[in-house]
Amino acid sequence: MKRLWSLFDFYINSSMHVALAVLSMTYVTLLELHLVPDWPLLFFVYFSTITGYNFVKYFGLARFHHRSLAEWLKIIQVFSLLCFVFMVWFGLQLELRTLIYIAVFGLVTFFYAIPFLPRYLFMDQQKNLRNIGGLKVYVIALVWAGVTVLLPVLNSTMPFNIDVWLTAIQRFLLVMLLMLPFEIRDLQYDSLKLATIPQKIGVKNTKIIGVLLAMVFLVLEFAKEELTPKLILLTLAVTFITVLFIVFSNKKRPDYYSSFWVEGVPILWLILHFVF
Repeated sequence: MKRLWSLFDFYINSSMHVALAVLSMTYVTLLELHLVPDWPLLFFVYFSTITGYNFVKYFGLARFHHRSLAEWLKIIQVFSLLCFVFMVWFGLQLELRTLIYIAVFGLVTFFYAIPFLPRYLFMDQQKNLRNIGGLKVYVIALVWAGVTVLLPVLNSTMPFNIDVWLTAIQRFLLVMLLMLPFEIRDLQYDSLKLATIPQKIGVKNTKIIGVLLAMVFLVLEFAKEELTPKLILLTLAVTFITVLFIVFSNKKRPDYYSSFWVEGVPILWLILHFVF
Protein backbone atom coordinates (compact mmCIF):
# COMPACT_ATOMS: atom_id res chain seq x y z
CA MET A 1 0.00 0.00 0.00
CA LYS A 2 2.85 2.34 0.86
CA ARG A 3 4.37 1.75 -2.56
CA LEU A 4 1.08 2.61 -4.24
CA TRP A 5 0.94 5.90 -2.34
CA SER A 6 4.53 6.61 -3.37
CA LEU A 7 3.60 6.05 -7.01
CA PHE A 8 0.56 8.28 -6.59
CA ASP A 9 2.70 11.03 -5.05
CA PHE A 10 5.11 10.71 -7.96
CA TYR A 11 2.18 11.00 -10.38
CA ILE A 12 1.18 14.28 -8.70
CA ASN A 13 4.64 15.71 -7.98
CA SER A 14 6.02 14.93 -11.43
CA SER A 15 3.19 17.03 -12.97
CA MET A 16 1.67 14.08 -14.86
CA HIS A 17 -1.75 14.86 -13.38
CA VAL A 18 -1.76 18.55 -14.28
CA ALA A 19 -0.43 17.63 -17.74
CA LEU A 20 -3.35 15.23 -18.18
CA ALA A 21 -5.66 18.09 -17.18
CA VAL A 22 -4.16 20.39 -19.83
CA LEU A 23 -4.36 17.63 -22.43
CA SER A 24 -8.01 17.05 -21.47
CA MET A 25 -8.84 20.74 -21.90
CA THR A 26 -7.15 20.71 -25.30
CA TYR A 27 -9.12 17.63 -26.35
CA VAL A 28 -12.35 19.29 -25.16
CA THR A 29 -11.53 22.18 -27.51
CA LEU A 30 -11.08 19.77 -30.42
CA LEU A 31 -14.44 18.14 -29.66
CA GLU A 32 -16.39 21.36 -29.13
CA LEU A 33 -15.00 23.06 -32.24
CA HIS A 34 -15.35 19.90 -34.35
CA LEU A 35 -11.64 19.64 -35.06
CA VAL A 36 -10.01 16.34 -35.99
CA PRO A 37 -8.05 14.82 -33.05
CA ASP A 38 -4.51 16.08 -33.52
CA TRP A 39 -2.37 13.48 -31.72
CA PRO A 40 1.05 15.09 -32.30
CA LEU A 41 -0.37 18.31 -30.84
CA LEU A 42 -2.01 16.52 -27.90
CA PHE A 43 1.17 14.64 -27.05
CA PHE A 44 3.19 17.84 -27.44
CA VAL A 45 0.85 19.61 -25.02
CA TYR A 46 1.16 16.75 -22.52
CA PHE A 47 4.95 16.49 -22.53
CA SER A 48 5.52 20.24 -22.71
CA THR A 49 3.26 20.75 -19.69
CA ILE A 50 5.31 18.27 -17.66
CA THR A 51 8.54 19.90 -18.82
CA GLY A 52 7.32 23.43 -18.15
CA TYR A 53 5.71 22.77 -14.78
CA ASN A 54 8.68 20.81 -13.45
CA PHE A 55 11.03 23.54 -14.67
CA VAL A 56 9.02 26.17 -12.81
CA LYS A 57 8.55 24.08 -9.65
CA TYR A 58 12.02 22.63 -9.26
CA PHE A 59 14.38 25.06 -10.99
CA GLY A 60 15.28 26.80 -7.73
CA LEU A 61 15.95 23.56 -5.88
CA ALA A 62 18.03 22.08 -8.66
CA ARG A 63 19.93 25.33 -9.12
CA PHE A 64 21.03 25.83 -5.53
CA HIS A 65 21.04 22.27 -4.17
CA HIS A 66 22.11 20.22 -7.19
CA ARG A 67 24.70 18.31 -5.14
CA SER A 68 22.31 17.30 -2.39
CA LEU A 69 19.06 16.64 -4.24
CA ALA A 70 16.66 14.12 -2.74
CA GLU A 71 16.36 10.84 -4.61
CA TRP A 72 12.77 11.59 -5.68
CA LEU A 73 13.82 14.92 -7.17
CA LYS A 74 16.63 13.30 -9.13
CA ILE A 75 14.09 10.85 -10.56
CA ILE A 76 11.82 13.75 -11.52
CA GLN A 77 14.78 15.46 -13.21
CA VAL A 78 15.45 12.40 -15.37
CA PHE A 79 11.73 11.99 -16.06
CA SER A 80 11.48 15.66 -17.08
CA LEU A 81 14.44 15.26 -19.43
CA LEU A 82 12.72 12.33 -21.16
CA CYS A 83 9.53 14.38 -21.44
CA PHE A 84 11.54 17.22 -22.96
CA VAL A 85 12.88 14.84 -25.63
CA PHE A 86 9.34 13.68 -26.44
CA MET A 87 8.17 17.31 -26.47
CA VAL A 88 10.78 18.17 -29.10
CA TRP A 89 9.91 15.07 -31.14
CA PHE A 90 6.20 15.86 -31.30
CA GLY A 91 6.89 19.59 -31.67
CA LEU A 92 8.76 18.95 -34.91
CA GLN A 93 5.55 17.50 -36.34
CA LEU A 94 3.61 20.76 -35.86
CA GLU A 95 3.08 23.64 -38.27
CA LEU A 96 5.76 26.36 -38.38
CA ARG A 97 3.28 29.08 -37.39
CA THR A 98 2.28 26.92 -34.43
CA LEU A 99 5.91 26.60 -33.32
CA ILE A 100 6.35 30.38 -33.45
CA TYR A 101 3.25 30.78 -31.30
CA ILE A 102 4.54 28.11 -28.90
CA ALA A 103 7.85 29.96 -28.59
CA VAL A 104 6.01 32.95 -27.11
CA PHE A 105 4.48 30.82 -24.36
CA GLY A 106 7.83 29.12 -23.88
CA LEU A 107 9.37 32.50 -23.12
CA VAL A 108 6.58 33.28 -20.66
CA THR A 109 7.27 29.98 -18.88
CA PHE A 110 11.02 30.71 -18.85
CA PHE A 111 10.61 34.19 -17.37
CA TYR A 112 8.00 32.84 -14.96
CA ALA A 113 10.78 30.90 -13.22
CA ILE A 114 14.00 32.77 -14.04
CA PRO A 115 14.89 36.00 -12.18
CA PHE A 116 15.27 38.76 -14.77
CA LEU A 117 13.33 41.86 -13.69
CA PRO A 118 14.39 44.89 -11.60
CA ARG A 119 14.17 44.36 -7.85
CA TYR A 120 11.84 47.31 -7.28
CA LEU A 121 8.99 45.32 -8.86
CA PHE A 122 9.28 42.72 -6.08
CA MET A 123 9.13 42.48 -2.36
CA ASP A 124 10.85 39.09 -2.29
CA GLN A 125 14.28 38.11 -3.63
CA GLN A 126 12.82 36.05 -6.50
CA LYS A 127 12.82 38.50 -9.41
CA ASN A 128 10.59 36.55 -11.83
CA LEU A 129 7.03 36.81 -13.15
CA ARG A 130 5.83 34.29 -10.58
CA ASN A 131 6.62 36.67 -7.73
CA ILE A 132 5.16 39.92 -9.06
CA GLY A 133 2.35 40.70 -6.66
CA GLY A 134 -1.04 39.51 -7.91
CA LEU A 135 0.19 38.43 -11.35
CA LYS A 136 0.59 34.67 -10.88
CA VAL A 137 -3.01 33.52 -11.39
CA TYR A 138 -3.48 35.65 -14.51
CA VAL A 139 -0.27 34.43 -16.15
CA ILE A 140 -1.24 30.79 -15.58
CA ALA A 141 -4.80 31.36 -16.84
CA LEU A 142 -3.52 33.17 -19.95
CA VAL A 143 -1.05 30.40 -20.81
CA TRP A 144 -3.63 27.64 -20.26
CA ALA A 145 -6.19 29.45 -22.42
CA GLY A 146 -3.64 30.04 -25.16
CA VAL A 147 -2.39 26.46 -25.17
CA THR A 148 -5.71 24.63 -24.81
CA VAL A 149 -7.83 26.79 -27.16
CA LEU A 150 -5.81 28.99 -29.51
CA LEU A 151 -3.04 26.46 -30.15
CA PRO A 152 -5.34 23.69 -31.54
CA VAL A 153 -7.12 26.22 -33.77
CA LEU A 154 -3.84 27.68 -35.01
CA ASN A 155 -2.53 24.22 -35.89
CA SER A 156 -5.68 23.52 -37.94
CA THR A 157 -7.32 25.27 -40.87
CA MET A 158 -10.18 26.65 -38.77
CA PRO A 159 -10.64 30.46 -38.75
CA PHE A 160 -10.61 32.38 -35.49
CA ASN A 161 -14.35 33.02 -35.25
CA ILE A 162 -16.44 34.32 -32.34
CA ASP A 163 -16.88 30.85 -30.83
CA VAL A 164 -13.10 30.39 -30.65
CA TRP A 165 -12.59 33.66 -28.78
CA LEU A 166 -15.52 33.02 -26.43
CA THR A 167 -14.09 29.57 -25.69
CA ALA A 168 -10.69 31.14 -24.95
CA ILE A 169 -12.28 33.63 -22.54
CA GLN A 170 -14.21 30.81 -20.88
CA ARG A 171 -11.03 28.79 -20.50
CA PHE A 172 -9.22 31.78 -18.97
CA LEU A 173 -12.03 32.16 -16.43
CA LEU A 174 -12.17 28.44 -15.66
CA VAL A 175 -8.44 28.23 -14.96
CA MET A 176 -8.72 31.26 -12.69
CA LEU A 177 -11.56 29.53 -10.85
CA LEU A 178 -9.57 26.30 -10.49
CA MET A 179 -6.66 28.33 -9.07
CA LEU A 180 -8.74 29.77 -6.22
CA PRO A 181 -8.74 26.61 -4.04
CA PHE A 182 -4.93 26.52 -4.40
CA GLU A 183 -4.63 30.15 -3.33
CA ILE A 184 -6.95 29.57 -0.37
CA ARG A 185 -5.00 26.44 0.63
CA ASP A 186 -1.66 28.26 0.43
CA LEU A 187 -2.88 31.31 2.32
CA GLN A 188 -1.00 30.26 5.45
CA TYR A 189 2.25 29.70 3.52
CA ASP A 190 2.34 32.42 0.86
CA SER A 191 4.22 35.60 1.58
CA LEU A 192 1.88 38.57 1.98
CA LYS A 193 3.96 40.26 -0.69
CA LEU A 194 2.58 37.90 -3.35
CA ALA A 195 -0.76 39.72 -3.10
CA THR A 196 -2.88 36.69 -4.00
CA ILE A 197 -6.63 37.13 -4.36
CA PRO A 198 -7.49 35.68 -0.90
CA GLN A 199 -4.77 37.84 0.67
CA LYS A 200 -6.22 40.99 -0.90
CA ILE A 201 -9.94 40.43 -0.36
CA GLY A 202 -10.22 37.55 2.12
CA VAL A 203 -11.42 33.96 1.75
CA LYS A 204 -15.14 34.76 1.92
CA ASN A 205 -14.97 37.44 -0.77
CA THR A 206 -12.73 35.21 -2.89
CA LYS A 207 -15.45 32.56 -2.86
CA ILE A 208 -18.09 35.15 -3.77
CA ILE A 209 -15.96 36.39 -6.67
CA GLY A 210 -15.44 32.78 -7.69
CA VAL A 211 -19.17 32.09 -7.84
CA LEU A 212 -19.77 35.28 -9.86
CA LEU A 213 -17.00 34.43 -12.34
CA ALA A 214 -18.43 30.92 -12.65
CA MET A 215 -21.75 32.45 -13.65
CA VAL A 216 -19.97 34.52 -16.31
CA PHE A 217 -18.26 31.34 -17.53
CA LEU A 218 -21.67 29.67 -17.88
CA VAL A 219 -23.44 32.64 -19.50
CA LEU A 220 -20.73 32.95 -22.17
CA GLU A 221 -21.79 29.53 -23.45
CA PHE A 222 -25.14 31.03 -24.49
CA ALA A 223 -23.38 33.74 -26.52
CA LYS A 224 -21.85 31.23 -28.93
CA GLU A 225 -23.12 30.80 -32.47
CA GLU A 226 -23.29 27.03 -32.07
CA LEU A 227 -25.45 26.15 -29.09
CA THR A 228 -26.37 22.53 -28.36
CA PRO A 229 -28.14 20.92 -25.37
CA LYS A 230 -25.11 18.67 -24.77
CA LEU A 231 -22.63 21.55 -24.55
CA ILE A 232 -24.95 23.53 -22.30
CA LEU A 233 -25.41 20.59 -19.91
CA LEU A 234 -21.68 19.83 -19.82
CA THR A 235 -20.82 23.48 -19.20
CA LEU A 236 -23.43 23.58 -16.45
CA ALA A 237 -21.97 20.43 -14.87
CA VAL A 238 -18.40 21.79 -14.95
CA THR A 239 -19.60 25.10 -13.50
CA PHE A 240 -21.47 23.38 -10.68
CA ILE A 241 -18.55 21.09 -9.77
CA THR A 242 -16.05 23.95 -9.86
CA VAL A 243 -18.24 26.12 -7.64
CA LEU A 244 -18.54 23.28 -5.12
CA PHE A 245 -14.76 22.94 -4.95
CA ILE A 246 -14.40 26.70 -4.41
CA VAL A 247 -17.14 26.93 -1.77
CA PHE A 248 -15.80 24.00 0.25
CA SER A 249 -12.13 24.95 0.00
CA ASN A 250 -10.30 26.15 3.10
CA LYS A 251 -6.79 26.40 4.53
CA LYS A 252 -7.07 23.03 6.28
CA ARG A 253 -7.89 20.95 3.22
CA PRO A 254 -5.26 18.30 2.43
CA ASP A 255 -2.97 18.90 -0.54
CA TYR A 256 -4.78 16.25 -2.58
CA TYR A 257 -7.98 18.32 -2.46
CA SER A 258 -6.43 20.83 -4.84
CA SER A 259 -3.57 18.98 -6.49
CA PHE A 260 -5.68 15.94 -7.42
CA TRP A 261 -9.42 16.62 -7.17
CA VAL A 262 -9.55 20.26 -8.30
CA GLU A 263 -6.97 19.72 -11.05
CA GLY A 264 -8.99 16.69 -12.08
CA VAL A 265 -12.00 18.79 -13.16
CA PRO A 266 -10.78 19.13 -16.80
CA ILE A 267 -10.23 15.35 -16.91
CA LEU A 268 -13.78 14.78 -15.69
CA TRP A 269 -14.99 17.30 -18.29
CA LEU A 270 -13.41 15.25 -21.09
CA ILE A 271 -14.84 12.00 -19.69
CA LEU A 272 -18.32 13.55 -19.64
CA HIS A 273 -17.87 14.51 -23.30
CA PHE A 274 -17.24 10.86 -24.17
CA VAL A 275 -19.99 9.47 -21.92
CA PHE A 276 -22.82 11.74 -23.11
